[in-house]
Amino acid sequence: MLHQKSFVFNVFSENTYILYLESGEAAIIDPGNSDASENRKLADFIKSNELKPVLLLNTHAHIDHVLGNDFVHQNYGLLPQLHHADLQLLDALVYSAGFYGVNATASPKPGVILEDGNIVKLGEEELNVIFAPGHSPGSVCFYSEKHKILWGGDVLFRESIGRTDLPGGNFDTLSHYIHTKLFTLPDDVTVYSGHGVPTTIGHEKKYNPFVGEIAEKM
Repeated sequence: MLHQKSFVFNVFSENTYILYLESGEAAIIDPGNSDASENRKLADFIKSNELKPVLLLNTHAHIDHVLGNDFVHQNYGLLPQLHHADLQLLDALVYSAGFYGVNATASPKPGVILEDGNIVKLGEEELNVIFAPGHSPGSVCFYSEKHKILWGGDVLFRESIGRTDLPGGNFDTLSHYIHTKLFTLPDDVTVYSGHGVPTTIGHEKKYNPFVGEIAEKM
């Protein structure tokens, strides 16, 4: 059985997710923990539930999603997995954090480069990697077909989408991949985003003013 715990971390109110099994094996998606208090919250949950983190997954490398990469590496020996198109963003973490007035330590280099169509395994659970750039050059989503859950990073939000005005962003690209990759998933797929509350594919197809039916009628 697949369990999930989410945290809201850092000044950007980023959603960090821990997926874990009865065996204790766990995957950390987008660790945004950025200070001692947030580090402790993440570590205490892992310890109290006797979890063993075995995967560090980044949907993309904007600073709010990778601030905890070094902490996870130092404490659990994990290297991040992400798409190669976001390597430059990952390398710029400390510089970008300074620009926003946030303290950060550099992320370790990725141990695995993700590509569209890859399957990431957590025990017997499988997460399909869906490449969906536009918010960042290398944005990916992780999709559990078995559980009909998508961990989408900042690609798609409830009635909104990821910003496309940051370096490497492009609205037309993001809209294209949402329509061709995400909106082809079943309507009852739950989307856990990088910020805000969960939604479903069906809800966004109907009510998202940027890429849903509303946009098509404009």
